[in-house]
Amino acid sequence: MSTKKHLVVFSGGSAANELIDVFKDLCKDHKRALDFVLPISDNGGSTSEILRVFGGPGIGDVRSRLIRLLPEDTEDAELTAIKNILNYRLPPNNYEARVEWLSIIEGTHYLWKGISSEKRELLRSFFILLNLELLKRQRPRSSFNFQSASIGNLFLTGARIFFGSFESAIYLFRSIAGIPENVQVIPAINSNHAHHIAAGLADGTVIIGQNQISHPTSTLSDFPPSLAPSAAPSAPGSENGIEEEEVVEEDEEEDEEDANLPGSLASLRTRNIEFSKTDDSALPSRIERIWYINPYGQEIRPPANPKVLSAIEQADAIIYSIGSLYTSLTPCLVPRNVGSTLAATGRNTPKILLLNGSHDRETGPDHAAFTATEFVRAVARSCARSDSSSSRSLKEEPSKYVTHVIYLSGNGSPVVDTVELKSMGIECFQVYGRRNPQGDGRGMLYDATALTQTLETILAVRLKRQETRRMTMDTYGGSKAKATGNGWVESH
Repeated sequence: MSTKKHLVVFSGGSAANELIDVFKDLCKDHKRALDFVLPISDNGGSTSEILRVFGGPGIGDVRSRLIRLLPEDTEDAELTAIKNILNYRLPPNNYEARVEWLSIIEGTHYLWKGISSEKRELLRSFFILLNLELLKRQRPRSSFNFQSASIGNLFLTGARIFFGSFESAIYLFRSIAGIPENVQVIPAINSNHAHHIAAGLADGTVIIGQNQISHPTSTLSDFPPSLAPSAAPSAPGSENGIEEEEVVEEDEEEDEEDANLPGSLASLRTRNIEFSKTDDSALPSRIERIWYINPYGQEIRPPANPKVLSAIEQADAIIYSIGSLYTSLTPCLVPRNVGSTLAATGRNTPKILLLNGSHDRETGPDHAAFTATEFVRAVARSCARSDSSSSRSLKEEPSKYVTHVIYLSGNGSPVVDTVELKSMGIECFQVYGRRNPQGDGRGMLYDATALTQTLETILAVRLKRQETRRMTMDTYGGSKAKATGNGWVESH
């Protein structure tokens, strides 16, 4: 086993991308690896069309993180050109998108300029393979929609089909794009199959699919977690905002061949290419828990990716990053054995929750916005539920899974009761931030300098504690931190 220490970051795709440089800086001058753990439950945007036609894991968050990790300030023009093509999205019109896709696989698209012939042909080979697979799956009543398709998603899908391994596809992406060796992107679950999630609300409502939980564009389904295939809800009609062409009638199912198993939930077979990330329509009630489901809607407990567990065991710090609490963070925590592995690291390994600077549809404010304590308890419950023994009693001990909370203050950010959290054995650090430019009440944004200094302070305390072998609670809770430069931090 490697002796190199790891900084393990649990996160989703887009929100945490803004803090990538902070995490990289923490590993730049240290003998420390950087491991990002991301969910594979995404079923929105162009990923939904890949799932419908090819199946496989939801790759949107993984692709987003890989793109963000590509070198930015590089003098290598070829790497810049590779980044441009893998980060490109086809037009929002399906016909125009299909025309552009053909020019990409033919090698005539302007995006190929600046890419050497050997790398161009390497990339093209996976695009061509994917296109051949699309032709095999083409049916008169069902064809692939290229609208707004991500070229990076299409490349990862072609590579996954060729290798028969999602992790191998990620490795190829990293190798071609020049992502540093000490940085890893690890799917929370190692699988070539789709893994969807469901959310149980306090009022008994169950919402199926990550996109439907995060974005209020689909109909809510009201059925118990132990749903049997015969009780699966039918697809919503056009009166609920879904176009009629997306509804699969019983006598048409055989004509609508795709990657989904016969009898699987209709709500998981629809296209979710278009949705709004800015619509914050309220949920009927609070989310109580998240679980994984099979194609028929029944609850399953998939095992965590062994690489995730190995990274946690070698970690000298663990960070729960900003992002959607229940659709970005929780899907990484509920796979089997994640909670027990986190708890086994003990208090000597900081487990740091970066509190969001604002609320979203999943945490309020319509249903009494979550406080920092409720964020912590939600993380602890998710970790506890990942273990079969804990899932029955759920006597979670938050400080086993969260030792520090870093937070922002004001302008709609979550309320933090530092006294309450300290009584739970959790240390709090308020850091400098800036107001969200979108307007009052839209929350706060982290300042990279202040956040880096705070994380360095926490890690420095850990290293000092290792050196002196003083691991008592008094030593642990007695640190005071001050930062200089462009930011400030105050510990409680």
